[in-house]
Amino acid sequence: MSICLEGGDHVLDESTHYSSDLRPTAKQLGKSSIGVLKLGIIDAWGLSPMKTKDGKETTDPYCVAKYGQKWVRTRTITDSSSPKWYEKYNWEVFDPCTVITIGVFDNCDLHDGGDKNGGAKDSKMGKLEAPATQIVSTRLSRAEPPLREEVVEYMLDAGSHMWNMRRSKANFFRILSGLSVLFAVGRWFDQICSWKEPITTVLIHVLFLIVVLYPKLILPTIFLYLFLIGVWNYRWRPRHPPHMDIRLSGAGRDPRDEPEEEFYRFVTTCLNDTGQPWYDRLRSIAEKIDLTLRHSGDPVANPDELEEEFDTFPTTCLNDVVRMRYDRLRSIAGRIETVVGDLATQGDRLQSLLSWQDPRLTALFYISCLVAAIVLYVTPFQVVALLAGFYVLRHPRFRHRLPSVPLNLFRRLPARTDCML
Repeated sequence: MSICLEGGDHVLDESTHYSSDLRPTAKQLGKSSIGVLKLGIIDAWGLSPMKTKDGKETTDPYCVAKYGQKWVRTRTITDSSSPKWYEKYNWEVFDPCTVITIGVFDNCDLHDGGDKNGGAKDSKMGKLEAPATQIVSTRLSRAEPPLREEVVEYMLDAGSHMWNMRRSKANFFRILSGLSVLFAVGRWFDQICSWKEPITTVLIHVLFLIVVLYPKLILPTIFLYLFLIGVWNYRWRPRHPPHMDIRLSGAGRDPRDEPEEEFYRFVTTCLNDTGQPWYDRLRSIAEKIDLTLRHSGDPVANPDELEEEFDTFPTTCLNDVVRMRYDRLRSIAGRIETVVGDLATQGDRLQSLLSWQDPRLTALFYISCLVAAIVLYVTPFQVVALLAGFYVLRHPRFRHRLPSVPLNLFRRLPARTDCML
């Protein structure tokens, strides 16, 4: 077997989401440069002190930038929380869909006293990825001034798989933001079914009747509706290019106003057996979180979350801090475990419905399937669709607050939860 890797790409030493070098290794497959990227590292301000020197908190910052195979490192500014570098660097750009990574670190070599020893590592202070691991660290450690292994790993997102509370909550809010469309559709459909606006509900009935009688109009109606939504939302289009979102990153919310209780409560209430629809409960939680984010205070970062994120692995924190974080992680994991258990319970009930664990309910289910097959075979599909649609859109006067009989029977099916110790 012959394997040729001449067309491989230089993307294996960094995250694929923030690749800065997409060129093939074979020169004949490479593209010519499309321009030059010029970076000016001017200054920084408000940097947090990373160590103690002579009884005074201070920091010795320097900056590292990476684009493609080229790494640059600025000089170290000693004893300054507002360093000024005024250095310029150039890179050739071969692909516009690449990212330049810039990071700030504290130089531990200039630290004479304190609690650090000869095995000290440069502290990570922050990183920015803007559009535009051992072999690499060994090669760059011979540069002058050298780049330490921890610097290279941080720039290449080698520890991005590690848990931290700040990023977990940010991903949770991203999921809620992505589900906002479903929340809006659920809210609109709930208003239609509850007849809060009778005129709109009657028009929806007429539209549903036309679509069922003329199925060819389904796809044109959907795409026309999407076009009208796009035209309506054009007024609220983004006016500025996308950049770092401070609030989403967790650096713009006051810890006193952080909706951690909503974050915890979500995983325990979204699947509870209540009469309220699941999308309604999820929508109410999302609205509370969105309201909290909109009316939060000044951008204040949570020091413990940032310290947890920048902590080494294995940790170097005190036992009390580690115990507090472990208890917090157990609390979150316990609630997630509850949701996973609820999902497993629904799967057990479905399996028991099909596997004759409850003979009476399984027999009723299969007899209902037989009756439904006969009825659907002799009844035109349009009639079935009309009856089902009008039943769903019926007036609240003809609704019952109690769960339906099939749903109540399904909830009474046996599950393997009772078999667990």
